[in-house]
Amino acid sequence: MSLGNKVKQLRQEKGWSQDELAFHASIDGRQISRYENDKVTPSVDVVIKLAKAFDVSVDHLLIDDAPKRPLHEPFSKLTEKIMHLENMSEEDETSLLHVLNAIEAKNKLKSLMREIQ
Repeated sequence: MSLGNKVKQLRQEKGWSQDELAFHASIDGRQISRYENDKVTPSVDVVIKLAKAFDVSVDHLLIDDAPKRPLHEPFSKLTEKIMHLENMSEEDETSLLHVLNAIEAKNKLKSLMREIQ
């Protein structure tokens, strides 16, 4: 599917007119029709704006058969917690890595045990 067809499909899924898409993407509304009809290829900046407006990954817009996924994957509680530990000491980081490695090993062992049974 062409980029233009994907843009049109995503716009219709949102229930937006071309003008509404232009508003959400902060781009020139006159260009939307040209993009959707593959008469003009949008710049990289415009592709990024479209991806943000639709909340889809850029690769979904540009690559055939790329899965539709959100532009920004939601963070897990664990990821958010770790991101707030910016000023962690080297000792604390080493301790945390040991704990995570132990949990990973435990889960692998559980998985192997289930396969054996």
